[in-house]
Amino acid sequence: MNGAAVLVDVLNGNGVDRMFCSPGSEWPPVWEELARRRATNERMPEYLNVRHEETAVAMASGFAKATGKLPAVLIHTTPGTLNAGLALRAAFHEEIPMLVCAGESIDFGELAGFDPGEQWVRYLADRGGPARFVENCVKWSFGVNSRAVLASTVHRACQIAMTPPRGPVFLSLPFEFLFADAAGPIPQSFPKPVPASAAPNIDEAVRLLAASTRPLIITDSAGHEPGAVTKLVELAELICAPVVEATRQMYFNFPRNHRLHGGFDAAPGIADADLVFLVGAVAPWHPPSAGPKTGAKVMTLDVNPLRTDLPYWGYEIDLSLAGGIEASLTAIVDVLKSKHLAPKAARMELLSTENKKRRNAWSDQAAAAKSSTPIDPHWFCHVLNRVLPADAIVVEETITHRMPIVRMLDGLGPGRYFGAESGGLGLGMGIALGLKCVHPDNPVIALIGDGSFNYNPVLAALGFAQEYGRSIVTVIMNNGGYLSMKRGITNLYPDGWATKSETFFGHPIEPSPQYAAIAVAFGGEGETVEDPAQIEPALRRAFELERSGKSYILDVRLAPDA
Repeated sequence: MNGAAVLVDVLNGNGVDRMFCSPGSEWPPVWEELARRRATNERMPEYLNVRHEETAVAMASGFAKATGKLPAVLIHTTPGTLNAGLALRAAFHEEIPMLVCAGESIDFGELAGFDPGEQWVRYLADRGGPARFVENCVKWSFGVNSRAVLASTVHRACQIAMTPPRGPVFLSLPFEFLFADAAGPIPQSFPKPVPASAAPNIDEAVRLLAASTRPLIITDSAGHEPGAVTKLVELAELICAPVVEATRQMYFNFPRNHRLHGGFDAAPGIADADLVFLVGAVAPWHPPSAGPKTGAKVMTLDVNPLRTDLPYWGYEIDLSLAGGIEASLTAIVDVLKSKHLAPKAARMELLSTENKKRRNAWSDQAAAAKSSTPIDPHWFCHVLNRVLPADAIVVEETITHRMPIVRMLDGLGPGRYFGAESGGLGLGMGIALGLKCVHPDNPVIALIGDGSFNYNPVLAALGFAQEYGRSIVTVIMNNGGYLSMKRGITNLYPDGWATKSETFFGHPIEPSPQYAAIAVAFGGEGETVEDPAQIEPALRRAFELERSGKSYILDVRLAPDA
């Protein structure tokens, strides 16, 4: 066996069944080993050829979000690692497990018997190697420095990635070690890391929840564990607590048509609450010092409740529950049920009324703009909600249009909504394709702002979709620029020169390209929609063609400041 064979064996042992790869000149030993295994019908991960490193890591993120499994990613050395850095950072902050490997050279052709090529001296190598570049963007990073530790280090990396809090790990694998004969011990067993158990201080949490008269639950990523959604609904109903999704809805966390859904602004509930329960809420309000009133208790539940990945997290917490969200909520709900809490009919009626009033206002806002041109984003999302296939999966990467999307798309369920913006733009199409690899028969729709679309490796994404028959619908919510940049100017300088002269540097994307035409180059189709009456037929065409195996780009021209 050579090092490449050892790598594949260890991946097999750790249950890795997908390998997202952006080609690099260091991987011929692995490609040769995979070709041998395919020819001899031996076990190996499915190899998926991706044409950009950022897209490869984003696809691995989508795959891991949908399955909870560990994917592997092979990328090129330092240049590829730099391309992948943004996606790695997002996976780190979202605690998405994956093993990412890049190659490097350590002998540079000076030893007889193997020459990696002259490019390694001149173009590809950097001081410290690729593992050094990504240290702050991953859970753990290491450059393998001996053939003797190759197998055990790959195995350890897989274990670290899957141990809560999960996250991406990075290994730099010397080209020479992959080519040379294996050396050192090879793992004989592959125990799976133990999932995060229920938090140890459940009893105190139950006591606080049972005693509260005006509890509030805030979440943004409880749906990372899909089974937690049902338990969150049970808890909210038991203690009669509104559930607010703030500040970034990264998953489907709570049914948006449920009477206890508290909307997407935590401020009104915080002002009234005597207990605030943060369930998978990374940054529940801003600034962190603007918390509940004096005397209100705050408790948090998460695998990583104090967010050790962030440089600052200034939220004052009275009780910190470190444990798996689903397991801990299950334990809390079971104990609360045994206490036979008295129903709170008056409070339930009040919260139901507030919910209905809020949702009616959103519907009225959409209906009032049904004929507006350019198209109003609330009306577009209202129509999308009406025609969205029942089995559709939605990925969102829009920034300024997030609120219309989460307000109006109220027919989704657990595992069918994913936020793609986690501190960097350009991941939406890759995450959508990763989800499509898991759910090939479900329509996958990526809602992407035109600014975000310009950051996505679009050609690589569409090329993968064409090569593997994994079609998606990409809806560009196109307001002609970076609206968040424009708002940054007007908020800070409402009477400034930029506002007075309508000169907004950093905002325009002009002229607006014919984005829909790009799909045609990859065997797909697309169209531009400017008339609100054409939204529904255009969406229906998009979903029909996606079902037939064609990727579709729908460029929806929206009001610039809506």
